[in-house]
Amino acid sequence: MLDIQNLSVAYNGHDILGEITLRVSPGSIMAVIGPNGAGKTTLIRTISGVLAPRQGKIFVDGIDLSGLTAAQRARYLAVVPQARQLPSAFTVQQSVLLGRTPYLGWLGRTKAIDHRLVEMALEQTRLTALSERRVGELSGGEQQRVLLARALAQDTPILLLDEPTTHLDLEHQSNFFNLVHKLTVDKRLAVLLVLHDLNLAGLYADLVALLVDGHIHISGTPQEVLTQSNLRAVYNVPINVVPHPEYGTPLILPDGKNAVEISPS
Repeated sequence: MLDIQNLSVAYNGHDILGEITLRVSPGSIMAVIGPNGAGKTTLIRTISGVLAPRQGKIFVDGIDLSGLTAAQRARYLAVVPQARQLPSAFTVQQSVLLGRTPYLGWLGRTKAIDHRLVEMALEQTRLTALSERRVGELSGGEQQRVLLARALAQDTPILLLDEPTTHLDLEHQSNFFNLVHKLTVDKRLAVLLVLHDLNLAGLYADLVALLVDGHIHISGTPQEVLTQSNLRAVYNVPINVVPHPEYGTPLILPDGKNAVEISPS
């Protein structure tokens, strides 16, 4: 269980997040959506310990993360960033093994369990056949799967994903999120996912939190949050919401006929 209580964050004297309260249960995905500058990435960075909150608490199964060292915190949550941050000369296996860093001793020696978890992560992300390839030789979709495998090898109950498929094409986006959804259910992970794509949020998330100007505008199921009135008010553009023809989830369609054209300067 990831439990965020009254979290506020300031940066350079400016309030970025204010009184954020969210709860993500095991086996479920919460998508955090909102306009640019709403504070979505700041939320991920604060939960992961990169930024310190001005007030509020973050708990994992009742354990206050603020009292933990960085290595201890890394045993509770793993992050899949929006930008690929992998050494290009490393092999896929070496890159995934980096996920075991929080568990290694001062000498950095790996144990059998470390290699077993790496092998499992490679298999789960369908990377076993690429384990000896250099990361720099991989496609963008393959590199994104390496980042996910590294996070899985970390073997944490919480998974944080910050726009993980921004630069991927439709096929790789679909494959990535289908995999994340399956792992969430199979491993009972609590997943917090930052997204710009509202349709992906509606399709894959169990809960959605709409963040506006550093505050939660509304949170609930995709059907409760991804409504025409909510989205039009926040994004300030004509939007239609219809049921997905196969799954019944909210399908967001920009109203092209009523969209305002921006004249070239």
